[in-house]
Amino acid sequence: MVNRRTLPAATLAAAAVLSLAACGGGGGKPGADDKIAGAGGGGASSAAPDPSASPGAERPAVELPKDMKNVFEGGGNGDPVVEAVLRDSEGRINSLDEAIHTRSLERPAFGFYQTGEAARGAAVWVQGFYDDDITWTGTVRYYDRKVTVEGKKKDEATLSYCSDESKAYNKDLKSGKTSDAVDDTGDSLVFYSTRLAKNDKGVWQTTDVYSKRGTSQCQ
Repeated sequence: MVNRRTLPAATLAAAAVLSLAACGGGGGKPGADDKIAGAGGGGASSAAPDPSASPGAERPAVELPKDMKNVFEGGGNGDPVVEAVLRDSEGRINSLDEAIHTRSLERPAFGFYQTGEAARGAAVWVQGFYDDDITWTGTVRYYDRKVTVEGKKKDEATLSYCSDESKAYNKDLKSGKTSDAVDDTGDSLVFYSTRLAKNDKGVWQTTDVYSKRGTSQCQ
């Protein structure tokens, strides 16, 4: 039994789409064409200048409970563009967990940091937590983060990273009970490969996500 659901993969270049792991049934899931708050525009009320030129650019506040913690390690090299990519990727990850915690896809950060296939896949993933009446508790560690900046204008990037979910557990909202630790620690490791594009407000939005659980790339 894995600790947390695996984020479904959106199309990434020629990569195949992965199915949602252990998705709960029921209606009310966002469809492919459903509008996601703020997606595609970085949030009209949260417009910000280029983050590579203005490290203090305003971003939506993200609030997580004390028992839900993400730890981000490494990846920064002092390059302002790389640092901006990492920062907005962290914002996206935290925004997904905020949506899980608050039981709302309407939080400003959710659509601010992602668009397109990434936003639609994330909405389905979060909805699965709602359908199963669960959240998660513990700590997830993100590591081995690697950024490659692309494009003539340096407005595109790829970011790969690993996550260790061995200290994170599903939590039933009705009973308060948490899932057991996994027997195979490899099942707690997930490899991610993502694509990002800088929008006209200077926000590095994630556009595509590919993920694979239990991969040797994260050992």
